[in-house]
Amino acid sequence: MAPNMSNPTRAQPHVLFISVDQWPGHLLGCAGHPVIQTPTLDHLARLGTRYTRAYAESPICIPSRRSMMTGLSPKGHGDRSFNPTLRMPEVPLLAQSFRDAGYQAYAVGKLHVYPPRDRIGFDDVLLAEEGRPKLGAIDDYEMYLASQGHAGEQFMHGMNNNDYLNRPWHLDEASHVTNWITREAAKTIKRRDPTRPAFWHVSYSHPHPPLAPLQCYLDMYRDMTLDAPWHGEWEKGSPIAALDAVRDYWPVSDNPDTHKQLRQAYYALCTHIDHQLRILWGTLREEDLLQNTVIMFTADHGDMLGNFGLWAKRMFYEGASALPMILIDTAQGQRVPANHVDSRLVGLQDIMPTLLDLAGIAIPSSVEGLSMVGEHKRPFLYGECREDAGATRMVHDGQHKLIWYPAGNVVQLFDLVRDPKELVDCAAHADYQTIRQQLESILVSQLYGDDLNWVHQGKLQGFAAPTAPFKADRGMSGQRGLHFPTPPLDPLGQQVGSP
Repeated sequence: MAPNMSNPTRAQPHVLFISVDQWPGHLLGCAGHPVIQTPTLDHLARLGTRYTRAYAESPICIPSRRSMMTGLSPKGHGDRSFNPTLRMPEVPLLAQSFRDAGYQAYAVGKLHVYPPRDRIGFDDVLLAEEGRPKLGAIDDYEMYLASQGHAGEQFMHGMNNNDYLNRPWHLDEASHVTNWITREAAKTIKRRDPTRPAFWHVSYSHPHPPLAPLQCYLDMYRDMTLDAPWHGEWEKGSPIAALDAVRDYWPVSDNPDTHKQLRQAYYALCTHIDHQLRILWGTLREEDLLQNTVIMFTADHGDMLGNFGLWAKRMFYEGASALPMILIDTAQGQRVPANHVDSRLVGLQDIMPTLLDLAGIAIPSSVEGLSMVGEHKRPFLYGECREDAGATRMVHDGQHKLIWYPAGNVVQLFDLVRDPKELVDCAAHADYQTIRQQLESILVSQLYGDDLNWVHQGKLQGFAAPTAPFKADRGMSGQRGLHFPTPPLDPLGQQVGSP
């Protein structure tokens, strides 16, 4: 074991912030899921605190990551719709706040910022950006593939980044992006400056599609009886335009075998990440850093995985908006209880103040989020997603969740204590009218911008749902192709010939 040369920084903990992409909060063994194999995360939950009411304020990749890195709500950072060319706001950012306090700060994996090579305060970043050269950069993972004789072959499996076709990974195991991120993150930990504390952000791009897991992880679920999607009573009522649009966009077959196959692939990607986290853990241990490292694990949002006939994100049902959230203190730390479950409402905006708080660093005044280890707890959490006919808004008081679809002016209300799967809509139930009125009033108070046009005399009014027929997406939701040779880019970083 290498000798510890960083004793002067023992009072300042190292911080490891791990994020995954599109992982539902209930998809953990320690959360009671009957199938998923997450032995590492289950063990981490025993070492720290698992937050059971953690949510994405805007369950889409870019808005969520902006909340992580700014400590701001979607209103604060300016995106609730997914704007791939929006720069970070001019506020103190997470990594820069650590660096200003004397930390070294490094990131490996997916950042989803613009321009892609913007380090957003990190000393250095090794990118795996899911093949987005038209935004102005060739990422480090694709350069690695080229060095291994696989130039441009990341997507030659033919699977899409945003749908649910699936097949085994087509290259060698070492070339899988999950292995690459783990390997580079471990190397980054080993290459740290031993005289300074470190902040590491490790950002995995799965289980977000493409669903092309390693065959060995597919085999782990091959003979298991997998859980099936669930359906609610409310689905039989009047149609909700925003949800019908999702079902039209992802016309996944109702065949049980199809559902089992795609869940098998999805769960395989999760368990692969879970096992790779052990490499990071072992690296910290062997570098004599583990005892003095704060660790957080979370996701940017979840995935509906066929529940209610819905897929992916952009909704406020538990599958899409609820997150896995695990926080572990240093070995001598006493602020984060071990083997503990905390039901306070937390959002992605709370990550920045929490990690800075545990590191003893002053939280910038711009931050809207709350430290998850503090005494102050929010009475409600507001969520907002999109600004068009697919818009949805949410207010959560810790037990009851109100969801509003402005298109058609549809309100749903769920009691998550009695009905954690959201099978029964209580919005019209006599016993819930007081709660509904209270939550609607809170929701109206949070609206701003064009949303105010959907309110009349303090009451939700919405607008007429669109009746235009669904048109199939000619681009297949960003289907990737052969990335060799590198697509030519113009001076603005756009692919030559792109609209």
